[in-house]
Order: sequence, then C-alpha cells, then structure tokens
Amino acid sequence: MLVTAQAVRYREHGGPEVLELEEVPMPRPGPGQVRVAVRAAGVNPIDRKIRAGFPGATIDGPQGTGIELAGTVDALGPGVTGWRLGDAVFGQVASGALATHAIAEADRLVGKPAELSYAEAAALPVAVGTAVRTLRELGAGPGLTLLIHAVAGGVGLAAAQLARALGARVIGTASERHHEVLRGLGVHPVTYGDGLEERLPGRVDRVLDASGRGVLKLSVELTGDPAKVITIADMADAGEFGVRFSSGRGASAEDDVRALRDPLTAAGGDRDSAEDPKVVVRVPVAEVFPLERAAEAHRRSEDGHFLGKLIINAEDAFPR
Repeated sequence: MLVTAQAVRYREHGGPEVLELEEVPMPRPGPGQVRVAVRAAGVNPIDRKIRAGFPGATIDGPQGTGIELAGTVDALGPGVTGWRLGDAVFGQVASGALATHAIAEADRLVGKPAELSYAEAAALPVAVGTAVRTLRELGAGPGLTLLIHAVAGGVGLAAAQLARALGARVIGTASERHHEVLRGLGVHPVTYGDGLEERLPGRVDRVLDASGRGVLKLSVELTGDPAKVITIADMADAGEFGVRFSSGRGASAEDDVRALRDPLTAAGGDRDSAEDPKVVVRVPVAEVFPLERAAEAHRRSEDGHFLGKLIINAEDAFPR
C-alpha cells in the first residue's frame, strides 16, 4: 500500500520557479470525499494568478496548485455512494490537482466518457463550466451573433462550440495561425488588435471577453449595452465600463456536474442528459508536460498564444 504521493507545491508567492515537486503523505478522503489517482490535470490562468499572489490569495503552509483533473477513484471517504474504486472520473477540485493523488468532493466529479482520453477529459472542467455559465448569463441563443475575444483558449473554444450548438453565430478573435481550425468549428475568425471593428463581418449582439486585453470599451460600443458584455479576464476595466465580471464563485456542485455531464442542457438546450454522457464539446490539448515540469507549464501558460489547454501528465510520477 502506498503511503506517499507526489505533489507540486509552493511556500511563497512568486513566479513559476516557486513550484516544487515534493513527496507528501498520501492524502485521506474525509466525509463525502474521494481520493483520485490523477492521470492528467489542467493548467489554467487562475492557477498562476493565485501562485503569484492574486488579491486575496494567502499562504498558510505549503500550497498545492491546479483545480481540474481526470483519473480513477482510489479511495472512498465515509458516506460516499455512487462511486466505486477504479471508476474513471473527471471534474474540479478546490486545489492540488497537480499531484499523483488528490482529494475531491464526490459530488463534483463526473464519470469520464470512454471516448475521451484522460488528457482530453482534464481539459474540460474549467473551460466548459465557465462557458456554460457565461453563455447563460449573456442569453446567447438562436439568431444572435456572439463575439468571443481570445476564442482559441480553452474557455473560448468551449463557448464557441456551445454557442454554435445553441444556434448562435460566432465570431472570434485569434492569431491568424489558428484561423483554419476555428473555421472548421464554424467560427468566423478575425485577427485581434487595432482596427478590429473594421474587420468584423457585421453586427455583434453579445460579447464574451476571455482575453483581458483592454477590449471592453470597444465591446460596449459594438453591442450598445454593457449588459450584453461579460468578461472573465478584465476585472479592472469591468467596473469602469459597467460590464459584468463573471468569476463563478458560489457555483453549486449540482451546477458543476450538470455543466460537465451535458453542456447543451446546462446552457439552456433541451437534451436529456441523465442517461447519455455523450461528448458535445472538445477542447484541444495544446501541450502535455510531465508533473516534474509543472513550472515550465506555468511559464508556457503565461506566454499564451496556443490553441486549447495545457495538460500535466501525472501518471508517470506515480510512486512505485
């Protein structure tokens, strides 16, 4: 029986160099929790912001990092029903996904569809959950044109696919090298930067900003109403221009699970998701890093300009 695990942790705020792979005691699940043997974990902008000392982020001893994972149920806490040892799962955790073993609330996990690899599943929780929430808040639907700033990122790609499935037209800003892939998803790509309004192919009804590149003033001008614009990346300018900043804080376990089990239903569609875990959204895996190169993955995340999500492969670091 394994008594230790490997986990990426840090003891002070700073750059990626503060991250270290350490041997830690094997975590034990509490009531309502399960332990997941992590096969893959996602890297998200919020991870690096918290690591760097995002306002409100505090350190009280060694801190783990990472909030989304895919793996197998390795241990059950008291009172857990519905999961068995060995079940393949994916979902969000409070922290510590970048590890060989992590603790998750049992009701925030979803069974992994067989058609998805662990890496593909780990790319979905944050992107899909955020996309579902923001599209619902925007009221995106048939006949509307949605502009997504930074459509080639995880959230942008998930939102584009969901919006298209709901009958909306999607325009997205992205580097030109990603345009061909985006067209294949039914997105009308435009290059971001100065003069964007002149490159848009017509009216814009709703805007989702996943870029944080100072686009909110223009977005309000395009829609004519700050209530038709949402940002997940520009808290500072949101207040100035009357735009909603959507953080997802307070989301319930039911919302998280529903969003992953069937994004169409969670976003407002009419599919019955209870019996059919069919995958309706895919987020490309841009790059995969081993657990010991987590700092490099954080640096790559800061660089940006990749299509999809960065993934950590934790399986190779399992204690033997």
